Amino acid sequence: MAESRNIIDFCTLGMFIIDEIEFTPPTPPAKNIVGGAGSYSALGARLFSPPPDSKRVGWIVDCGSDFPEELYRYIEGWNTSCLMRKTPDRLTTRGWNGYGENEHRAFKYLTPKLRLDHNAIVEGGRLLWSKSYHLICSPVRCIELVENIVRLRQEAADVGGFTEPRPLFIWEPVPDLCVPAEYENCLKALQCIDVISPNHGELGGFFGRETDGEGHVDYRLIETLCDQWLESGIGADGKGGIVVRCGKDGCLATRQGLRRWLPAYHQSAEKVVDPTGGGNGFLGGLAIGLVRIGQQPGVEFLEEAAMWGCISASFAIEQIGMPVLDRTGKTDKWNGVDVGDRLVEFKERLKGYIQP
Repeated sequence: MAESRNIIDFCTLGMFIIDEIEFTPPTPPAKNIVGGAGSYSALGARLFSPPPDSKRVGWIVDCGSDFPEELYRYIEGWNTSCLMRKTPDRLTTRGWNGYGENEHRAFKYLTPKLRLDHNAIVEGGRLLWSKSYHLICSPVRCIELVENIVRLRQEAADVGGFTEPRPLFIWEPVPDLCVPAEYENCLKALQCIDVISPNHGELGGFFGRETDGEGHVDYRLIETLCDQWLESGIGADGKGGIVVRCGKDGCLATRQGLRRWLPAYHQSAEKVVDPTGGGNGFLGGLAIGLVRIGQQPGVEFLEEAAMWGCISASFAIEQIGMPVLDRTGKTDKWNGVDVGDRLVEFKERLKGYIQP
């Protein structure tokens, strides 16, 4: 039993979506693009997981009757622990993304979506024993998923006669329900997760506040709102963390005893070709950092894990769709770049970074 457990570091319950992306003219649209929160968060974790660690990254892809054969081969090329479920009685989940000026984004589903739940990770076998889970959902659904995953793990542990540490839960709230009416449910959800990571607009949405400032986000307001969450308590021990993603203005990583702004890796707008999936990719890098940086998974190294998130996001947004993986050399390269080298460069740059 010990051999089959503890070999998954990260599992996302975000969906796989085949994207159609429409840009502001004259940029032509892109079709049949690998997308969805699950795909991009898996990418974020996979970037820091060259083989054999790539097998420690778990995600789930529901393949409808129209699933392109080339995407099977593409996903297999990542060499992850991906559960590919064939659902021939339905179409693959497809989405339309429309982008305009000032980072404006519109999204709609083109086919019915198939949401993932706790039962999916049971079907995935080893995914039940992941050290971390990425959840993208409403506050109420977050609570339900955490409770059910913890219950399923405990039931399996009881049957097997072993004990298992509680996994880390990283929650990405869905934008539509980041509203004042959900604030009390949000506070309840905060009690059962380890890290919450909204973008600045979603954070403000829960409080009914506008977090955009003049040319930049409202740094001080974002800090104030985060302090209110921290005072209410995050996690079972009240020592959980927050990472607010702020697009071109970087991110804020904060927990008890820590408040640290980090810049975005790409400082030139020309480097950002397509922002689709940048936030989800950030979460995959953040989660895998929380698991691997210290001797035990936890939020103690939240600041450095957020750096990993910044690097993952940078690879997600510098092209249309996914970055290109090259496995022909001694180490993986994405878009011709060694991920570790980019992280080292970023850390060196941070030595001269002045907090906003």
